[in-house]
Amino acid sequence: MRVKSRTGFLVVSALGVLVTALFVHPVEAGSLRATLYVTQAKIPGGLTEKGLLGFARGNSQKLVRETTDAEIKQRKWKANLVVSFNKPIDDREFTVLFYDVQDGPRRFIEDMSTMVNKPNEKTFVQQITMGRPSFKPNRQLELVVTVKREEVGKLRFNVLGEEIKRSGEVSFSDAETGAKPKK
Repeated sequence: MRVKSRTGFLVVSALGVLVTALFVHPVEAGSLRATLYVTQAKIPGGLTEKGLLGFARGNSQKLVRETTDAEIKQRKWKANLVVSFNKPIDDREFTVLFYDVQDGPRRFIEDMSTMVNKPNEKTFVQQITMGRPSFKPNRQLELVVTVKREEVGKLRFNVLGEEIKRSGEVSFSDAETGAKPKK
């Protein structure tokens, strides 16, 4: 009789541990998530948080076009990044990391820190400027938002722009090549 009660106890204990592992999830920092939107549309003033998120969702872009008001080497990609967390972030800043993912694995380009003024806010608008030569045209990028070094959101998009045209011709002066001047 004792063997049956021990076996029953072990089975019930094992089932209890299994149920706990499957259905009970402790609240931890990993529960923070962010939804990201990139838009080049001018964001209207005076929007509520719900209105801002609706505008960002409706004007979100997967293709970001470069400015054309400068020569090619000085051009930039300007946009607004809207970050919406599922709860307040419980930190004074979050970081936005830029990666080039055109050729497969992430290649780090640049980072940007954003300070949080009001700790109870969940939605933030940040202007981003991606300039050459760090950013290259016609590439796929990934934005990653981190809080306390943990990734909480990411977004992929493409930057479109004009490539620098090269003629393929190279000319060197006699002084550069060390040749004797022609007579």
